[in-house]
Amino acid sequence: MAKLTNEEIIAAVKEMTVVELNDLVKAIEEEFGVTAAAPVAAAAPAEEETAKGPTEVTLTLKAVGMNKVATIKAVQAITGLGLMDAKKLVDAVPSVIKEHISPVEAEEHKKALVAAGAEVEIK
Repeated sequence: MAKLTNEEIIAAVKEMTVVELNDLVKAIEEEFGVTAAAPVAAAAPAEEETAKGPTEVTLTLKAVGMNKVATIKAVQAITGLGLMDAKKLVDAVPSVIKEHISPVEAEEHKKALVAAGAEVEIK
């Protein structure tokens, strides 16, 4: 098969109907395992977040509080660790619970830990 030039590909695309172009896009997505999502739409929210604050934060357990069992269960649910590993993490206060997470996710996890009686810090 002869290699097509960029100009030949562009000329062929210009002659296609909208339905044919749609089929071509779907075929390219399937062949290469990609999506034709518009990068401009994804870039706009990222720029807004950068202006507002950090995009990645660290959730740190500062103190266990009165209900250690509830804190262990909350840490286990957040991290996906086993019971013993979650207990070790809680016993090693101050300890990092999760790193490189979004501020929104960190706030959700903080609410769960504070509800369990723990003291949490987001950096």
